[in-house]
Amino acid sequence: MKRLLLMGMILGLAMSAGNLQAGEHRIGGGVNYWVALEDLDDEGDDDGLSYLLSYQYWWDFLGVEADIELLPDLFGETASAGELYLLLGSTIYGGAGVGWLRADGDFADEPFFAFKAGVNLELLPSFILDISANYRFNEQTELEDDDTDIDTDTVFLGAALRFAL
Repeated sequence: MKRLLLMGMILGLAMSAGNLQAGEHRIGGGVNYWVALEDLDDEGDDDGLSYLLSYQYWWDFLGVEADIELLPDLFGETASAGELYLLLGSTIYGGAGVGWLRADGDFADEPFFAFKAGVNLELLPSFILDISANYRFNEQTELEDDDTDIDTDTVFLGAALRFAL
């Protein structure tokens, strides 16, 4: 319940900023290559690909992003994540976000936090290529069939193609 409340508050705050000026909606998808910063030994792969569906809303210098990400083999488990970011910038941007991981049918006890930096390149009118780097962290994560918590700090490098509406 706390998760839903926090996500609702963040989304409400971002949408209330819409009174600043009319903005631009962007929808699209992309792929990320991720690498765990710690060697996890036999806990599964330390790197892999993830796929995402993404929505952004941009005002002049302020943006919000909501993603749904599929991580087919994250630390040996099938996972998905919902993420929200508050972004500052324009062509070059940076921001911070929060998300929740769902692995093998169970939600994580704690959210992860993220810092994101990237560049938006307009390829054609209304088509934007977003190349970004993302650092995600949480205090610790408990994996299924494991009685110890591990450090899962992870770096993501990726690209998304979005269509501006």
